[in-house]
Amino acid sequence: MSTLIKSLAGLGLGAALSLTAGSALAAGGGCGTFTNADGVVEHLACSEAPIDFTNKGSLQNGAKLFMNYCAGCHSAKYVRHSRIAQDLEIPPELVEKYLMVTTDQIGDHIDAEIDPEIQASWFGAAPPDLSLETRLRGDDWVYTYLLSFYEDPSRPWGANNLVLKNAAMPHVLHNLQEDLSEEEFRSEVGDLVNFMAWMGEPARHDRQVIGFFVILFLLVLLIPVYLLNKEYWKDVK
Repeated sequence: MSTLIKSLAGLGLGAALSLTAGSALAAGGGCGTFTNADGVVEHLACSEAPIDFTNKGSLQNGAKLFMNYCAGCHSAKYVRHSRIAQDLEIPPELVEKYLMVTTDQIGDHIDAEIDPEIQASWFGAAPPDLSLETRLRGDDWVYTYLLSFYEDPSRPWGANNLVLKNAAMPHVLHNLQEDLSEEEFRSEVGDLVNFMAWMGEPARHDRQVIGFFVILFLLVLLIPVYLLNKEYWKDVK
């Protein structure tokens, strides 16, 4: 096979690997370990996060949940309110009225409502910015983490987490969980993580679609290149 054909094949393989790398990494292990009632350490499998950037209703609900339950303590400094309005198809006036809790300028980034220094005195450290949290931890990890809080009177905030033992974060979704059925709560958390995944890479869906057509184009191009290569070298002994 000629160098050109090998190069095209390599490009196609590389593009395919880049599209599946995130999924492979996420599926590579569990979300943590915990000790059961018998004192045996068990592995906690990750639950698959329902990520779908084409589901605008889910993303819109996730944005509402993020601003109501997360933005009090966490910032998302790489995300502008105007981008939320544009990409999630929310009228700017509704974003200004319901989703802007720390600023009155729609072009501003999302800042934490509570001063980070005050939070550091409460939790021992300021809560992290969540713009890229799903890219750092993985969609499934974040989803499983938010579903894995349980009551623990020994902890300062009365809750602990199976995924991240002795997490400083309180169970901020506790009231929401109490008001909903398990299925409804998982759906709400899924919407929240879907929005967080969008924050981490708003162009992910477009990248995946473009990547698919690039691979398809390279595979189709490989046919005439192979025939041309065969024709060119047929008389060479």
